Amino acid sequence: MKEIIHKLYKYSEISDDELKMLIDSASDKDDELLRLLADDVRRRYYGRDVFLRGLIEISSYCKNNCLYCGIRCGNKNAERYRLSREDILSCCDYGYSLGLRTFVLQGGEDAFFNDEFLCPLISEIKQNYPECAVTLSLGERSIESYRKLKQAGADRYLLRHEAADEALYTKLHPESMLLENRKSCLFTLKKLGFQTGSGFMVGAPYQTSDNIVSDIRFLQKLNPEMIGIGPFIPHCSTPFKGFKQGDLALVLRLVSILRLIFPKALIPSTTALGTIHPYGREMGLKAGANVVMPNLSPADVRKKYMLYNDKICTDEEACENIAKLKKRIADAGYEVLGGRGDAVK
Repeated sequence: MKEIIHKLYKYSEISDDELKMLIDSASDKDDELLRLLADDVRRRYYGRDVFLRGLIEISSYCKNNCLYCGIRCGNKNAERYRLSREDILSCCDYGYSLGLRTFVLQGGEDAFFNDEFLCPLISEIKQNYPECAVTLSLGERSIESYRKLKQAGADRYLLRHEAADEALYTKLHPESMLLENRKSCLFTLKKLGFQTGSGFMVGAPYQTSDNIVSDIRFLQKLNPEMIGIGPFIPHCSTPFKGFKQGDLALVLRLVSILRLIFPKALIPSTTALGTIHPYGREMGLKAGANVVMPNLSPADVRKKYMLYNDKICTDEEACENIAKLKKRIADAGYEVLGGRGDAVK
Protein backbone atom coordinates (compact mmCIF):
# COMPACT_ATOMS: atom_id res chain seq x y z
CA MET A 1 0.00 0.00 0.00
CA LYS A 2 2.86 2.35 0.82
CA GLU A 3 4.25 1.75 -2.66
CA ILE A 4 0.90 2.63 -4.25
CA ILE A 5 0.65 5.83 -2.21
CA HIS A 6 4.15 6.97 -3.17
CA LYS A 7 3.41 6.15 -6.81
CA LEU A 8 0.30 8.37 -6.62
CA TYR A 9 2.34 11.12 -4.96
CA LYS A 10 5.01 10.98 -7.65
CA TYR A 11 2.87 10.57 -10.78
CA SER A 12 -0.66 11.73 -9.76
CA GLU A 13 -1.93 8.49 -11.29
CA ILE A 14 -2.41 4.83 -10.39
CA SER A 15 -4.40 2.00 -11.99
CA ASP A 16 -8.07 1.34 -11.25
CA ASP A 17 -7.16 -1.75 -9.23
CA GLU A 18 -4.63 0.19 -7.17
CA LEU A 19 -7.10 3.01 -6.62
CA LYS A 20 -9.80 0.60 -5.52
CA MET A 21 -7.38 -1.12 -3.16
CA LEU A 22 -6.49 2.24 -1.63
CA ILE A 23 -10.16 3.18 -1.21
CA ASP A 24 -11.12 -0.18 0.33
CA SER A 25 -8.12 -1.30 2.32
CA ALA A 26 -6.08 1.65 3.55
CA SER A 27 -5.08 1.37 7.23
CA ASP A 28 -4.77 4.21 9.73
CA LYS A 29 -1.03 4.31 8.93
CA ASP A 30 -1.78 4.49 5.22
CA ASP A 31 -4.23 7.33 5.83
CA GLU A 32 -1.63 9.24 7.80
CA LEU A 33 0.91 8.84 4.99
CA LEU A 34 -1.70 9.96 2.46
CA ARG A 35 -2.50 12.99 4.58
CA LEU A 36 1.14 14.01 4.95
CA LEU A 37 1.85 13.69 1.24
CA ALA A 38 -1.38 15.48 0.27
CA ASP A 39 -0.52 18.32 2.64
CA ASP A 40 2.94 18.50 1.09
CA VAL A 41 1.41 18.85 -2.38
CA ARG A 42 -1.11 21.52 -1.36
CA ARG A 43 1.69 23.51 0.32
CA ARG A 44 3.77 23.21 -2.85
CA TYR A 45 1.07 25.01 -4.86
CA TYR A 46 -0.82 27.02 -2.25
CA GLY A 47 1.43 27.25 0.79
CA ARG A 48 -0.57 27.49 4.03
CA ASP A 49 -3.30 29.53 2.33
CA VAL A 50 -6.99 28.80 2.88
CA PHE A 51 -9.57 30.70 0.82
CA LEU A 52 -12.92 31.80 2.23
CA ARG A 53 -16.11 31.94 0.13
CA GLY A 54 -19.25 33.71 1.31
CA LEU A 55 -22.14 31.29 0.77
CA ILE A 56 -25.53 32.87 0.01
CA GLU A 57 -28.33 30.29 -0.17
CA ILE A 58 -30.80 32.16 -2.36
CA SER A 59 -33.70 29.68 -2.62
CA SER A 60 -34.98 26.51 -1.00
CA TYR A 61 -37.41 25.87 -3.87
CA CYS A 62 -36.36 23.14 -6.29
CA LYS A 63 -38.14 21.52 -9.22
CA ASN A 64 -36.16 18.28 -8.79
CA ASN A 65 -36.98 15.34 -6.57
CA CYS A 66 -33.54 13.87 -5.81
CA LEU A 67 -33.98 11.05 -3.33
CA TYR A 68 -31.27 12.25 -0.92
CA CYS A 69 -32.04 15.98 -0.71
CA GLY A 70 -34.02 17.76 1.99
CA ILE A 71 -35.27 20.51 -0.35
CA ARG A 72 -36.55 18.03 -2.97
CA CYS A 73 -39.88 19.14 -4.43
CA GLY A 74 -41.56 16.09 -2.92
CA ASN A 75 -40.73 17.10 0.65
CA LYS A 76 -43.95 18.71 1.90
CA ASN A 77 -42.31 19.48 5.27
CA ALA A 78 -39.61 21.73 3.79
CA GLU A 79 -39.82 25.44 4.60
CA ARG A 80 -39.55 27.36 1.35
CA TYR A 81 -38.13 30.84 0.81
CA ARG A 82 -36.55 33.02 -1.85
CA LEU A 83 -34.15 35.88 -1.28
CA SER A 84 -34.91 39.14 -3.03
CA ARG A 85 -32.41 41.09 -5.11
CA GLU A 86 -32.04 43.48 -2.18
CA ASP A 87 -31.43 40.57 0.23
CA ILE A 88 -28.66 39.16 -1.97
CA LEU A 89 -26.98 42.54 -2.46
CA SER A 90 -27.14 43.15 1.28
CA CYS A 91 -25.43 39.79 1.91
CA CYS A 92 -22.67 40.73 -0.54
CA ASP A 93 -22.23 44.11 1.12
CA TYR A 94 -21.91 42.49 4.53
CA GLY A 95 -19.53 39.81 3.22
CA TYR A 96 -17.35 42.42 1.55
CA SER A 97 -17.08 44.33 4.84
CA LEU A 98 -15.81 41.11 6.44
CA GLY A 99 -13.07 40.77 3.82
CA LEU A 100 -14.71 38.12 1.63
CA ARG A 101 -13.90 38.41 -2.05
CA THR A 102 -15.93 35.52 -3.48
CA PHE A 103 -19.71 35.28 -3.25
CA VAL A 104 -21.36 31.91 -3.93
CA LEU A 105 -25.03 32.12 -4.95
CA GLN A 106 -26.45 28.65 -4.33
CA GLY A 107 -29.99 27.33 -4.51
CA GLY A 108 -32.35 24.69 -5.78
CA GLU A 109 -33.36 24.61 -9.44
CA ASP A 110 -35.93 27.38 -9.07
CA ALA A 111 -37.47 28.87 -12.23
CA PHE A 112 -37.98 32.17 -10.40
CA PHE A 113 -34.24 32.80 -10.72
CA ASN A 114 -34.23 33.07 -14.50
CA ASP A 115 -31.70 34.91 -16.65
CA GLU A 116 -33.77 38.10 -16.53
CA PHE A 117 -33.37 38.13 -12.74
CA LEU A 118 -29.82 36.81 -12.45
CA CYS A 119 -27.94 38.66 -15.20
CA PRO A 120 -28.62 42.22 -13.95
CA LEU A 121 -27.94 41.03 -10.40
CA ILE A 122 -24.58 39.51 -11.34
CA SER A 123 -23.63 42.63 -13.29
CA GLU A 124 -24.49 44.82 -10.29
CA ILE A 125 -22.44 42.67 -7.92
CA LYS A 126 -19.46 42.84 -10.28
CA GLN A 127 -19.90 46.60 -10.68
CA ASN A 128 -20.09 47.12 -6.90
CA TYR A 129 -17.17 44.79 -6.13
CA PRO A 130 -14.98 44.56 -9.26
CA GLU A 131 -12.21 42.66 -7.48
CA CYS A 132 -14.60 39.93 -6.32
CA ALA A 133 -15.53 36.64 -7.95
CA VAL A 134 -19.15 35.54 -8.40
CA THR A 135 -19.74 31.80 -8.18
CA LEU A 136 -23.08 30.24 -9.08
CA SER A 137 -24.45 26.88 -7.97
CA LEU A 138 -27.94 26.76 -9.46
CA GLY A 139 -28.13 23.40 -11.19
CA GLU A 140 -28.65 22.37 -14.77
CA ARG A 141 -29.49 25.14 -17.26
CA SER A 142 -29.43 25.58 -21.03
CA ILE A 143 -26.29 26.47 -22.97
CA GLU A 144 -27.86 29.85 -23.75
CA SER A 145 -28.48 30.51 -20.06
CA TYR A 146 -24.93 29.59 -19.06
CA ARG A 147 -23.60 31.85 -21.81
CA LYS A 148 -25.71 34.81 -20.62
CA LEU A 149 -24.61 34.30 -17.01
CA LYS A 150 -20.96 34.27 -18.11
CA GLN A 151 -21.44 37.42 -20.18
CA ALA A 152 -23.08 39.09 -17.17
CA GLY A 153 -19.86 38.53 -15.22
CA ALA A 154 -20.19 35.18 -13.42
CA ASP A 155 -16.73 33.69 -12.89
CA ARG A 156 -17.33 30.20 -11.53
CA TYR A 157 -20.01 27.54 -11.54
CA LEU A 158 -20.41 24.60 -9.15
CA LEU A 159 -22.35 21.55 -10.34
CA ARG A 160 -21.61 18.29 -8.55
CA HIS A 161 -22.15 15.30 -10.78
CA GLU A 162 -22.94 13.19 -7.64
CA ALA A 163 -22.44 9.85 -9.42
CA ALA A 164 -20.59 9.24 -12.70
CA ASP A 165 -21.94 5.70 -13.02
CA GLU A 166 -25.28 5.50 -14.84
CA ALA A 167 -26.74 2.72 -12.69
CA LEU A 168 -25.97 4.53 -9.43
CA TYR A 169 -27.10 7.91 -10.75
CA THR A 170 -30.54 6.49 -11.57
CA LYS A 171 -30.87 5.09 -8.04
CA LEU A 172 -30.22 8.53 -6.53
CA HIS A 173 -32.34 10.65 -8.89
CA PRO A 174 -35.82 10.65 -10.45
CA GLU A 175 -36.34 9.45 -14.01
CA SER A 176 -36.59 13.03 -15.25
CA MET A 177 -32.92 13.64 -14.43
CA LEU A 178 -30.31 12.23 -16.80
CA LEU A 179 -26.63 11.72 -16.07
CA GLU A 180 -25.89 12.47 -19.73
CA ASN A 181 -27.37 15.95 -19.32
CA ARG A 182 -25.49 16.60 -16.08
CA LYS A 183 -22.18 15.71 -17.71
CA SER A 184 -23.04 17.75 -20.81
CA CYS A 185 -23.71 20.81 -18.61
CA LEU A 186 -20.32 20.44 -16.96
CA PHE A 187 -18.40 20.25 -20.24
CA THR A 188 -20.43 23.21 -21.54
CA LEU A 189 -19.42 25.27 -18.50
CA LYS A 190 -15.77 24.45 -19.14
CA LYS A 191 -16.11 25.34 -22.81
CA LEU A 192 -17.69 28.72 -21.97
CA GLY A 193 -14.75 29.60 -19.76
CA PHE A 194 -16.24 29.18 -16.31
CA GLN A 195 -13.95 28.05 -13.54
CA THR A 196 -15.89 24.84 -13.07
CA GLY A 197 -16.51 22.73 -9.99
CA SER A 198 -17.87 19.22 -9.67
CA GLY A 199 -17.82 16.42 -7.11
CA PHE A 200 -19.76 13.65 -5.46
CA MET A 201 -21.18 12.30 -2.21
CA VAL A 202 -19.17 9.75 -0.27
CA GLY A 203 -21.17 6.90 1.24
CA ALA A 204 -24.30 7.52 -0.84
CA PRO A 205 -26.84 4.69 -0.76
CA TYR A 206 -25.83 1.81 -3.04
CA GLN A 207 -22.40 3.38 -3.75
CA THR A 208 -19.44 0.99 -4.16
CA SER A 209 -15.71 1.58 -4.43
CA ASP A 210 -16.03 0.89 -8.17
CA ASN A 211 -18.45 3.82 -8.34
CA ILE A 212 -15.93 6.05 -6.60
CA VAL A 213 -13.24 5.01 -9.08
CA SER A 214 -15.67 5.99 -11.87
CA ASP A 215 -16.21 9.36 -10.20
CA ILE A 216 -12.49 10.05 -10.06
CA ARG A 217 -11.96 8.99 -13.67
CA PHE A 218 -14.79 11.29 -14.77
CA LEU A 219 -13.21 14.18 -12.88
CA GLN A 220 -9.94 13.49 -14.69
CA LYS A 221 -11.75 13.83 -18.03
CA LEU A 222 -13.43 17.04 -16.91
CA ASN A 223 -10.35 18.48 -15.19
CA PRO A 224 -12.32 20.95 -13.05
CA GLU A 225 -10.78 23.85 -11.17
CA MET A 226 -12.83 22.95 -8.09
CA ILE A 227 -13.73 19.57 -6.59
CA GLY A 228 -16.20 19.24 -3.75
CA ILE A 229 -16.87 15.99 -1.89
CA GLY A 230 -18.55 15.35 1.41
CA PRO A 231 -20.23 12.58 3.34
CA PHE A 232 -23.76 11.53 2.54
CA ILE A 233 -25.94 12.58 5.47
CA PRO A 234 -29.57 11.37 5.47
CA HIS A 235 -32.52 13.74 5.76
CA CYS A 236 -35.54 12.66 7.79
CA SER A 237 -38.04 13.61 5.04
CA THR A 238 -36.48 11.72 2.13
CA PRO A 239 -36.66 8.10 0.92
CA PHE A 240 -33.08 7.63 2.15
CA LYS A 241 -33.82 8.64 5.74
CA GLY A 242 -32.93 5.17 7.04
CA PHE A 243 -29.51 4.91 5.40
CA LYS A 244 -26.35 5.46 7.43
CA GLN A 245 -24.18 8.50 6.82
CA GLY A 246 -20.89 8.44 4.94
CA ASP A 247 -17.73 7.43 6.76
CA LEU A 248 -15.51 10.28 7.98
CA ALA A 249 -12.26 8.36 7.46
CA LEU A 250 -13.17 7.52 3.85
CA VAL A 251 -14.08 11.14 3.06
CA LEU A 252 -10.73 12.35 4.41
CA ARG A 253 -8.89 9.59 2.53
CA LEU A 254 -10.57 10.69 -0.69
CA VAL A 255 -9.76 14.36 -0.07
CA SER A 256 -6.09 13.34 0.13
CA ILE A 257 -6.35 11.12 -2.96
CA LEU A 258 -7.97 13.96 -4.91
CA ARG A 259 -5.28 16.40 -3.82
CA LEU A 260 -2.61 14.02 -5.11
CA ILE A 261 -4.40 13.49 -8.43
CA PHE A 262 -5.40 17.17 -8.83
CA PRO A 263 -2.53 19.13 -7.22
CA LYS A 264 -3.80 22.53 -8.39
CA ALA A 265 -7.51 22.09 -7.60
CA LEU A 266 -9.49 24.14 -5.12
CA ILE A 267 -10.96 21.59 -2.69
CA PRO A 268 -13.37 22.74 0.03
CA SER A 269 -13.49 21.36 3.52
CA THR A 270 -17.26 21.12 3.44
CA THR A 271 -20.07 22.01 5.79
CA ALA A 272 -21.03 18.33 5.77
CA LEU A 273 -17.62 17.42 7.20
CA GLY A 274 -18.13 19.95 9.97
CA THR A 275 -21.59 18.50 10.57
CA ILE A 276 -20.49 14.91 11.19
CA HIS A 277 -17.50 15.81 13.38
CA PRO A 278 -16.82 18.92 15.51
CA TYR A 279 -13.33 19.16 14.01
CA GLY A 280 -14.26 17.78 10.59
CA ARG A 281 -13.43 21.01 8.83
CA GLU A 282 -9.92 21.13 10.32
CA MET A 283 -9.42 17.45 9.45
CA GLY A 284 -10.39 18.23 5.86
CA LEU A 285 -7.83 21.03 5.64
CA LYS A 286 -5.10 18.77 7.02
CA ALA A 287 -6.08 16.10 4.48
CA GLY A 288 -5.47 18.47 1.55
CA ALA A 289 -8.48 20.82 1.29
CA ASN A 290 -7.90 24.56 0.95
CA VAL A 291 -11.33 26.26 0.83
CA VAL A 292 -13.91 26.99 3.55
CA MET A 293 -17.36 28.46 2.86
CA PRO A 294 -18.87 30.37 5.80
CA ASN A 295 -22.59 31.13 5.55
CA LEU A 296 -23.58 34.66 4.50
CA SER A 297 -27.30 33.91 4.16
CA PRO A 298 -29.71 35.93 6.33
CA ALA A 299 -29.91 34.28 9.75
CA ASP A 300 -33.68 33.74 9.54
CA VAL A 301 -33.45 31.46 6.47
CA ARG A 302 -30.38 29.35 7.22
CA LYS A 303 -32.27 26.54 8.92
CA LYS A 304 -34.71 26.41 5.99
CA TYR A 305 -31.95 25.44 3.55
CA MET A 306 -31.72 22.02 5.16
CA LEU A 307 -30.25 19.62 2.60
CA TYR A 308 -29.62 16.97 5.28
CA ASN A 309 -30.25 16.44 8.99
CA ASP A 310 -28.54 18.70 11.54
CA LYS A 311 -26.74 20.85 8.95
CA ILE A 312 -24.61 23.37 10.84
CA CYS A 313 -25.43 26.98 10.06
CA THR A 314 -24.46 28.85 13.21
CA ASP A 315 -21.30 29.46 15.30
CA GLU A 316 -18.10 29.23 13.18
CA GLU A 317 -20.15 28.26 10.15
CA ALA A 318 -21.78 31.70 10.19
CA CYS A 319 -20.03 34.79 8.86
CA GLU A 320 -20.86 36.65 12.07
CA ASN A 321 -18.17 34.57 13.75
CA ILE A 322 -15.56 34.84 11.04
CA ALA A 323 -12.84 35.78 13.54
CA LYS A 324 -13.45 32.51 15.39
CA LEU A 325 -13.36 30.61 12.10
CA LYS A 326 -10.02 32.20 11.17
CA LYS A 327 -8.61 31.25 14.57
CA ARG A 328 -9.65 27.62 14.14
CA ILE A 329 -8.02 27.57 10.71
CA ALA A 330 -4.85 29.10 12.19
CA ASP A 331 -4.87 26.57 15.03
CA ALA A 332 -4.96 23.82 12.39
CA GLY A 333 -1.74 25.23 10.90
CA TYR A 334 -3.11 27.30 8.02
CA GLU A 335 -3.82 30.93 7.24
CA VAL A 336 -6.80 32.65 5.66
CA LEU A 337 -5.73 34.54 2.56
CA GLY A 338 -7.64 37.55 1.24
CA GLY A 339 -8.57 38.02 -2.40
CA ARG A 340 -10.57 35.91 -4.83
CA GLY A 341 -8.49 32.80 -4.36
CA ASP A 342 -8.42 31.51 -7.93
CA ALA A 343 -7.05 28.08 -8.77
CA VAL A 344 -3.37 27.89 -9.70
CA LYS A 345 -2.95 27.55 -13.46
